[in-house]
Amino acid sequence: MHVSFLGGPRPQRGVGVVAPFDFALDRELWRWVPDDISLHLTRTPFVPVEVSLDLARLVSEHETLHDAVRTLNAIAPEVVAYACTSGSFVGGIAGERAMCEAMTRAGEVPSLTTSGALLDALTELGARRIALVTPYTVSVTQSLEDYLAEAGVEVTGRAFMGLTRHIWKVPYRDVVDMARQAVRGAADALFISCTNLPTYDVIPQLEAELRIPVISANQVTMWAALRRLGTRAVGPYQALLDESARHRGPVLPEERQEGWS
Repeated sequence: MHVSFLGGPRPQRGVGVVAPFDFALDRELWRWVPDDISLHLTRTPFVPVEVSLDLARLVSEHETLHDAVRTLNAIAPEVVAYACTSGSFVGGIAGERAMCEAMTRAGEVPSLTTSGALLDALTELGARRIALVTPYTVSVTQSLEDYLAEAGVEVTGRAFMGLTRHIWKVPYRDVVDMARQAVRGAADALFISCTNLPTYDVIPQLEAELRIPVISANQVTMWAALRRLGTRAVGPYQALLDESARHRGPVLPEERQEGWS
């Protein structure tokens, strides 16, 4: 067959992603992306600091964001997403908005952050009371709770791991255990924080067990970025992505399935 019969490639639409230097889950981001969209990732410069509030501030400095977005300009993404939860909540709501403005100035395209996408996702789900899972230390977890409180979101239960490095190595079983610990009282949804924490495959199973929407940092980031492009994230039966997966009603702890034990 002559190559002219192939007819491609199709026009490329892109999402630019700015991630912290230690981000290790590029493949997980891709799993939410439809075939006609490309991801273009760049990373912030390395700094010799473990996961902490100090690191969150360093990887979200406006000069750092400006330089990262400028590296994406040549390939002309249609939207830029900052894929780091702690880096985008550490400055509160005003800080998150200022980050978006800084990225938009640098790239001249719409920009968003993980923590801003989280609030949009909670609004989409009608969730004002949430359970919270983080891999962070107590101080970073508290900073996330402060950000949520500023947005009028109540945290009804929490579980955190106290990690300062190698978060991407946490197995799914540990994520599930933490989710069960966090959902103690009435909650409209469960949020699993940190873009470096693997979550893709546990979301449908946790939703089936807990009977509330389960959202994660990488999921809300891709959902929000793709929505800006007028398209939808893909994924197996997840409440944020599929309205038919919502409104199951919460289940009491003693009624939960033990399929993960």
